[in-house]
Amino acid sequence: MTEPARAAAPLSAAAPIPDAVRASLRSTRATLDTHDAWRARTLNLIASENVLSPAARSVLDSDFLHRYAEGHPGARYYEGTRYVDVVETDASAACRRVFRCGWADVRAVSGTVSNEAVFSRLVPQGATAIAHKVATGGHISHDRMGSLGKRTTKILPWPTLPDGYRIDVAAAQDLIAREKPALVVFGRSLFLFPEPVAELADVCKSVGARVLFDGAHVLGLIAGGTFQDPLREGADVMTGSTHKTFFGPQRGVVLTRGDDEELRVAVDRGVFPGATSNHHLFSLPALLVATLEIEVFGAAYARDVVANAQAFAASLARRGLPPAFEASGFTESHQVAVDVSAHGGGREVAARLSAHDVI
Repeated sequence: MTEPARAAAPLSAAAPIPDAVRASLRSTRATLDTHDAWRARTLNLIASENVLSPAARSVLDSDFLHRYAEGHPGARYYEGTRYVDVVETDASAACRRVFRCGWADVRAVSGTVSNEAVFSRLVPQGATAIAHKVATGGHISHDRMGSLGKRTTKILPWPTLPDGYRIDVAAAQDLIAREKPALVVFGRSLFLFPEPVAELADVCKSVGARVLFDGAHVLGLIAGGTFQDPLREGADVMTGSTHKTFFGPQRGVVLTRGDDEELRVAVDRGVFPGATSNHHLFSLPALLVATLEIEVFGAAYARDVVANAQAFAASLARRGLPPAFEASGFTESHQVAVDVSAHGGGREVAARLSAHDVI
């Protein structure tokens, strides 16, 4: 006869905490406090970083931290998501309003994950794609080393004008007609000027090429109406990060006009189950709050962001450190490109600035 199982002894509230753990906890808290105090007095010039409003930050700490919600609202693979469904539905609706589109997927947890979802469904293995090289401002997810490289190694660079940066439209038209890519990718990490989406959309359509606009850096400027409007100009899909010029938490979005059901279904499946499982629910309410804020303040905010970048560039030029593209007004975005090769190069200059709390 077997003995009945014994219940585990309850954990004692008075159980001693090992000295090493106690010391590590104190050290971790001190590190965070020191970081916060330091960053509060720095001048942060990293173009891919922003800050949340107090309202958006206030909703980060909820029971959503502990929960799972795979699938769509109303069609989950877990129970207990009724309130998550409300927030996700509202966040998607707010994104559709802000970007004037028919479909918005808010489940991707970063811009790169958004790109991964699209590439996985729109680029057959070994197919041809066109994207910016990293050297001309392209993002690593568009490169052979990144997400697009998982699908194909035949990634052709956009032809550029003599400035080595802006797309040569005539040469690009010839390239698209000749190579018949499955996908063309607009958008960059160094994103100073709008891309020629409207000028190239027709030739892309004529050869059956899908058009992806990676708006990670300029998403907030697009929402505010100060940059360009890719979905109206001919892009099939727009992806983006929600924490750069779009001043939300670190997440991603995938947007389409909503007039192509086959495309919507393909990209939807690319997001889940293709690129995400549970989608970091704790930051979803902050995305909703930030998007609602952009509905109210986004236009003025975007105008100020661009004006500040242009004023900063002009000030650098007056002080003997002229940014690139002076003849074109330096920038039409939040970014400024400066050649610092005469001052030791980017890594050296960045380290010197950081030592003086300019990041």
